[in-house]
Amino acid sequence: MWPVACGYGPIAGRDGPVARTEAPLTRRALITGITGQDGSYLAEHLLTQGYEVWGLVRGQSNPRVRGVRQLLGDIRLVRGDLLDQGSLIAAVEKVQPDEVYNLAAYQASSSEMFGQVRESPQTEQTPFHPRSPYGVAKAYGHHLTQNYRESYGMFAVSGILFNHESPRRGAEFVSRKVSLGVAKIKLGYERQLRLGNLQARRDWGFAGDYVRAMHLMLGQDEPADYVVGTGVTHEVAELVELAFRVAGLEWRDHVVCDAAFIRPAEVDHLCADPSKARDQLGWEPKIGFEELVAMMVEADLALLSANGGQAEDSFGSDSW
Repeated sequence: MWPVACGYGPIAGRDGPVARTEAPLTRRALITGITGQDGSYLAEHLLTQGYEVWGLVRGQSNPRVRGVRQLLGDIRLVRGDLLDQGSLIAAVEKVQPDEVYNLAAYQASSSEMFGQVRESPQTEQTPFHPRSPYGVAKAYGHHLTQNYRESYGMFAVSGILFNHESPRRGAEFVSRKVSLGVAKIKLGYERQLRLGNLQARRDWGFAGDYVRAMHLMLGQDEPADYVVGTGVTHEVAELVELAFRVAGLEWRDHVVCDAAFIRPAEVDHLCADPSKARDQLGWEPKIGFEELVAMMVEADLALLSANGGQAEDSFGSDSW
């Protein structure tokens, strides 16, 4: 299992060095990781809000760039590499964004930072105890964002997003591994789906809902971090059973538990307390667990049917 939560924050304050001398007709947003699941949904949402949307990409040859252009159309791209500070400065100077959403690589915050939890559900005040290198790196980025906010007065915030999925999720994540596996079995391309710990519980929601929370966070008068999730957990076994049921199959006939997929330091129970986001942002998820799983299975059935069993779509892990 993996943590898929995303955080973000502006590179500079609203009145900082990226501010323009004249008020723009529309707000301008720069998104890193725009070719990934979260970046593409966020771009869609901001376009509906009248934003001018820019995405940071390393090169135009990436097939995901072509995919996001086909999906979104009305976006602009700027070249940059998160490992090259000079290219980032040049990108910000060119775009002159009002808001920056950092969704690429490991900087975004995640529910995996909680790890071996001391309380449940988890709030913005719950101590971190990450149980994987991924969670450790996320905690570093989260604290760094806090440091810049507190030390330099920047409007920089992190969204501690719990597991959020969609048909655009990468195949390396368990939700998409399940939906793709079910579709392959239903269509006759596979007979088995090998998984690890079926008893692990996660707080799963729809990525399209969670990007709305990101946007709302940058619209507040004061910067603050927010936990974003549904507050309801489900076992991996529930996800599996429901996915197979959507395809009209019995999961016990096809699922094999394989110790090779069990994490050495499992995070057993992550559950969000999104009350702060609900009370201060007015945010609530719209898509429930069953609808989400059905959406993913149906999308993968359509994808595999159209591509002769191949799942090479244009989305996956958020890249830069």
